[in-house]
Amino acid sequence: MSARQIYEPLGRVIQEPLAPGLTRVWELEKTIWEGDTPFQHIVIAQTSQGVSLFSDNDRQSTEFSQLVYHEALMVPALLLADQVRSVLVVGSSEGVVCQMAVAAGASRVDHVDIDEDAVKLCAEHLPYGYTLEELRRAEQGDGAIQMHYSDGFQYLAEAAARAERYDIVLVDLPDERPEDPGAQINRLYGADFLRQCKAVLAPGGVVVNQSGCPTLWRNHTLTTSWQRFGEVFDTVAYYGSDEHEWAYLFGRAEKVEDPAGLMVSRLPACGYRPVSIDEDALRGNTTPPHSVRHRP
Repeated sequence: MSARQIYEPLGRVIQEPLAPGLTRVWELEKTIWEGDTPFQHIVIAQTSQGVSLFSDNDRQSTEFSQLVYHEALMVPALLLADQVRSVLVVGSSEGVVCQMAVAAGASRVDHVDIDEDAVKLCAEHLPYGYTLEELRRAEQGDGAIQMHYSDGFQYLAEAAARAERYDIVLVDLPDERPEDPGAQINRLYGADFLRQCKAVLAPGGVVVNQSGCPTLWRNHTLTTSWQRFGEVFDTVAYYGSDEHEWAYLFGRAEKVEDPAGLMVSRLPACGYRPVSIDEDALRGNTTPPHSVRHRP
């Protein structure tokens, strides 16, 4: 086949929107489950990356790369937080980061997700994250993880009113949708929501969110998140995965002079042992792209 010929995939595909005029095509070898929940259209399918999860055509995680994604999201937070006793997770239906938090020593993990159907589908069909039995125990509060099917914005407001305190508040959601101002998910990216997260931090605590993609042609979410974190937190740290396409921001209420140095110094004693992050990764992946740091 000539390199100039258009590749024609065989069978069913999902076209994942990346940026205006740009999509990525996923070939589905086998559809395991497809349908609508009250909040999104879910597809769980076998792809070249193993069992894969899609929400409204956006790839959320795959069997092949999910550990790299989730470690880049959670491990820097584990290292930046002064303690890891209590953790709040908003979103992240698969439950992987909750399990990492427990492995790191957390005795209490509140997992909040608005979409009960999605969480249960993940536990039933994904070979990573919760099993059905682990989810059942979390729903009953039997163990360190407690599952709450609730709106994250409302849960944070109620937690603040109860004077709850967490060492880590982790927000893992699909990307913000600036093209749809009425999208419910956008509330969980705004500065007001970050302030709610900050309000429930214990001293030395960390807020982290999935902040978007650093690639120049799809970095809108990252650049706006960088600005918002700077408005809310005295310390803002960046980690861009060197083996995935996502970047993450970490906020602390207190000033930390050298966040990367702090993470490196704490890595040897971390209760969770990452397989995709080492000292060199922490040193090399903690400077935001030029276009983010120097946004007009």
